[in-house]
Amino acid sequence: MATLRLLKENLDIKNSMNVTASIDPIVALTNVRLILRSDAGPVNILRGVDLSVAAGEKISIVGPSGAGKTSLMMIVAGLEKPTDGTVSVAGTNLGGLNEDGLALFRRDNMGIVFQDFHLIPTMNAMENVALPLELAGHRDALQTARDRLDAVRLGHRLTHYPGQLSGGEQQRVALARAFAMKPKLLLADEPTGNLDSDTGARVIELMFALSAELGTTLLLITHEGVIAGQCDRTIRIEDGLIASTATC
Repeated sequence: MATLRLLKENLDIKNSMNVTASIDPIVALTNVRLILRSDAGPVNILRGVDLSVAAGEKISIVGPSGAGKTSLMMIVAGLEKPTDGTVSVAGTNLGGLNEDGLALFRRDNMGIVFQDFHLIPTMNAMENVALPLELAGHRDALQTARDRLDAVRLGHRLTHYPGQLSGGEQQRVALARAFAMKPKLLLADEPTGNLDSDTGARVIELMFALSAELGTTLLLITHEGVIAGQCDRTIRIEDGLIASTATC
């Protein structure tokens, strides 16, 4: 009986540890502030943001222009350092990493999609997608790139250069590249901003499908209410603060 009791206690402890691990946020911001200097004096961009995002969540970030949405995303990506506060992504405190460490962390854990496609014009679609894989030393980089381009329905455009692709096709290449390393977190800043509504809807559909397939957490800035409504939560930012949070 004593042995059975000990086994049960060990199992209970293990289960408790697993539950705790499973609910740890993939993104955790505590009192994050960002102050930028200007000729007119300091500008408060973010004024004490607290944010917790669970693994697998799809979060939309909305708000007026200049509210601090992109600055918040840049801080989560480690591309901007907060003036104050702590930023943790996938259990790592970004404040403890130098520039090289941040670059490696982004490569291994994050995908980023911008409004502008940021493709390398001298590389074809497959080469653009394969680049982060090659930099990480993946021997099957080209095959993975083909698979990712197939997933965004561009298997017939592998050898086309950005200048030979439409805006929607370029954004799909950027999406394939962002998902190439199977990121834990995808950051998307107005990914449909340069696309017409129909093309943008197809890009968002693919983004959500790939996020679901790979279990990727999504943090998405958008001004489109229909897109925001497809997420699990919508966070509204005004004047550098979280003004409201709503479940979709």
